[in-house]
Amino acid sequence: MIKAVDLRKGKTILHEGEVCVVHEAQHVAKGNKRSYMQARIKNIKTGTIVDVRFNVDDRVEVPFVETREYEYLYREGDHFVLMDMQSFDQVNIRADVVGDAGLFLKPNERVSCQLYNGQQITFELPLVVELEVVDTPPVVKGATVTNQPKEARLETGARIRVPAFIAPGERVRVDTRTGQYVERAK
Repeated sequence: MIKAVDLRKGKTILHEGEVCVVHEAQHVAKGNKRSYMQARIKNIKTGTIVDVRFNVDDRVEVPFVETREYEYLYREGDHFVLMDMQSFDQVNIRADVVGDAGLFLKPNERVSCQLYNGQQITFELPLVVELEVVDTPPVVKGATVTNQPKEARLETGARIRVPAFIAPGERVRVDTRTGQYVERAK
């Protein structure tokens, strides 16, 4: 059991007897003793997403989930193929479980999944990944004076905003939680 105020994105909980994953959680404070947690949760069995409001002192049940390390191999249709790092077995995971993380996946990337009763229910990338910039507008001389970001396409197909001095062929570090540029890779 955890307090509702401790809900975070990716946390697995039991809600009304069903296993759910938190997609968004926000603490809302409105004056004296009116604060609450607004959460958007996805039911694992049905796939439905609902908005739920918890009082900050409510207790939420957390099921036992196992966390395992995998290596991403390739995408096959609407499934991602992963290799279990312990048994070297290949497993397929649905694209809806991977979600937006698929935008930053490249082969041989290490990921972790939470399993509930042998089924993958969450998918997590490292917090920061290094990717190559494939296409971006050319560098404009003197553009560093005004900090105007430009759009860049990465090797995985994702599009992010980068500083004006970034050129095609350079490697950048991207925050996988927000999809934002962090820094130029060393």
